[in-house]
Amino acid sequence: MPSYRECLIQKFWDYRKAMFGVADDCFDRPFAPTTRPPVFKPVHASKNVLLRDGIPEAERAAVLSTISVGSRHKWFRSLASSQALTQSVFGNLIVYDRSSCLRPLVRDDGKPLFFRDTPNGCKCQLEFEVDYLGEKIPGQTSIDVLFNGDYRVAVECKLSETEVGSCSRSRLRLTEPHYCDGRYVVQRGRISRCSLTEIGVSYWKYIPELFNWSAEIDHASCSLNPTYQLVRNLLAVCVDRTGSVSQDSGHAVLLYDDRNPAFQAGGIGMTAWTKVRAALKRPSLMQKCTWQKVVSCFRQDDELSWLGMKVHEKYGF
Repeated sequence: MPSYRECLIQKFWDYRKAMFGVADDCFDRPFAPTTRPPVFKPVHASKNVLLRDGIPEAERAAVLSTISVGSRHKWFRSLASSQALTQSVFGNLIVYDRSSCLRPLVRDDGKPLFFRDTPNGCKCQLEFEVDYLGEKIPGQTSIDVLFNGDYRVAVECKLSETEVGSCSRSRLRLTEPHYCDGRYVVQRGRISRCSLTEIGVSYWKYIPELFNWSAEIDHASCSLNPTYQLVRNLLAVCVDRTGSVSQDSGHAVLLYDDRNPAFQAGGIGMTAWTKVRAALKRPSLMQKCTWQKVVSCFRQDDELSWLGMKVHEKYGF
């Protein structure tokens, strides 16, 4: 039986053929299904974002501007890009002011998933840059989707990925000075147990206020390593620019494809989500949802039925 990824890649090649034909020059190689998804040429990267048929140029530009060209990921051009999917969905919701269609989606406590009460006064932003947790490189530490208001909801969006986003320090070369071996211990002559703390990133300053993880003792396996992106999103909505921490200022959501084994029970992604939720002093701060549920909302909205159809044609949701 074909794997999830094999089925998804085949879906993308079928989509390419149906929408662009077999000899289209928008892609970086001829129509020849392989073990990798089709990839647009750089000049045609914007075609990876789903747009309503026949829209005026101003609307097209508005949707595409929800993520700047400079903020696109390296493989934004791939049909498997979760960022292109995110912009296709939330970029259109922003431009057509239809975030309210997501109101039927609720947390496990019955409260709205993407808002505190209603979307009124809540601004949705893509690739929101966080600059108050001590990160040093602008543009590399953004939140995929942020519902930003008095109450904030940070959304981490995944498609075919196999994890939620791990700490980069354990993926550095052994010869690099900031390399970490995955333990929360002083190593390599540093003063701090965390390589990020050593350069002024303040994650571990705030983690003990939200999680049952101590920053003052050694850990044979750093809890932040496999859960990095989810933890960081939670810090981004629960810590403000003054350094104050509140469990009432927002929550985080993991958004994923429910067909992806990594985000099913026992998968790497779902294991990380479960680890975060179990460690939180208030577990409801970490929520999850599937793209399938999000897209189902479009089918109930006359103004977005076209988007539901296009997402289904491309991704099979």
